[in-house]
Amino acid sequence: MTVPSPNVPRAAALAVSSVVNTALLDYYRCPDSFALVACPDRMAGPLGYFSVGDDLTLYGHCTAGAQDRLSGRVGVDASRSIRVTGGRVELPFDPTEVVDNLRLERYQSAEDHGGAFGSARPLRRLYYWIRPALPVSVRKHLQSAALRGWEQRVFPRWPVDDTVGQLHEKTLMLRMKAENIERVPFVWFWPDGFSSCAIVTHDIETSAGVAFCSQLMDLDESFGLKSSFQVVPEKRYTVSTQFLEELRKRGFEINVHDLNHDGELFRSRAEFQRRAALINRYAKEFQAEGFRSAVLYRNQEWYSEFEFSYDMSVPNVGHLDPQRGGCCTVMPYLLGDVLELPLTTTQDYSLFHIMRDYSTKHWQRQMNLIMGRHGLISFNIHPDYVIAPREREVYRALLQLLSNLRGERKIWTTLPSAVNRWWRQRSEMVVEFQNGSWRVKGNGCERARLAYAELADGKLVYKLAV
Repeated sequence: MTVPSPNVPRAAALAVSSVVNTALLDYYRCPDSFALVACPDRMAGPLGYFSVGDDLTLYGHCTAGAQDRLSGRVGVDASRSIRVTGGRVELPFDPTEVVDNLRLERYQSAEDHGGAFGSARPLRRLYYWIRPALPVSVRKHLQSAALRGWEQRVFPRWPVDDTVGQLHEKTLMLRMKAENIERVPFVWFWPDGFSSCAIVTHDIETSAGVAFCSQLMDLDESFGLKSSFQVVPEKRYTVSTQFLEELRKRGFEINVHDLNHDGELFRSRAEFQRRAALINRYAKEFQAEGFRSAVLYRNQEWYSEFEFSYDMSVPNVGHLDPQRGGCCTVMPYLLGDVLELPLTTTQDYSLFHIMRDYSTKHWQRQMNLIMGRHGLISFNIHPDYVIAPREREVYRALLQLLSNLRGERKIWTTLPSAVNRWWRQRSEMVVEFQNGSWRVKGNGCERARLAYAELADGKLVYKLAV
């Protein structure tokens, strides 16, 4: 059988201004030559929101124009300034800068970073001071008031936003059309050909949640699932050696959940550095690889202070969280030495007490959207909020759904640490053309699968190599 030579773009035909779209390269792990684009300096053009067609809202410097604030439909359509000529793709923006701005939430205003209480820090501090004494019946009304109008927020897109993945697909399609490329080889997103991935995590907020963890582990195990438990090291409750040993012995995972859950971790850089040093010490003591902050407060620009391997504090869409925003991706991504595993589904507390939904319908919708993007389905189910029979039955129904999807949709249900190890291995893999065919090379490649991105009816489709 004769194998045709690889269809590789003509890198030499591109001008000096052409660069490798490193964000796309990291996403697909395809050969460098497929990620070439011509774009202006990332500081060229005004900084703000712009669109690419009717379906993508982006944020960055764009020579086609941009607007400062986002209100309704974005007025500047950068697709009109995209040029595809002579095998060359010219963009009016730097796609890597745009992806960084989305994943690092640099599009957020100071008001949004202030959280549900805006810039009124004394009010916010008072709330977190009295929060442990407030029953859920009171807290949910305060939080609903603070989050009023969340349904009207147009960006990120509710209930799942994968702007990052869609931008990568559009950019790759432009390269393929420019060079008349039929298909692009890349390293499939998940090991062993799994179509998507799902993880379940449990943030423990109170001593009642600690007491319920043994039953929660029983429930998870009854559906063949292992999960991670995030523990608060100080003030909230006692973290006993016996409790940690029970988690480890049963094959569950331990991560650190903030320092004391008072909402002040990111109050200032100096305070964050002081607390991060303590958090890192607890991570070693607990033998924890991962971290999640209280209430998903975050500043990704400061994560270099952490000694964790991975973080789980960034929501995909933060409309129902005190700190708004969202990373606009359903895939893990590296923040320097820290891998981010974004929270891609609505938290149980928000589902029950803000949305007033006691079913799995909303979660099912999110799961279907994420699976359609072959992404990471991540849940945060608090032991504290599924103790009551009604909430526990909703969680049981969710576990049944995940169990069914393992067989029906070939979903990889695993621990966060396993996702962390795989994604780091994948980030070092390469696709090479050897002896007449494309092959995946690198540590862990025995679990990797070669895949192809192909054009079909104007869309990009993925196919695993046979």
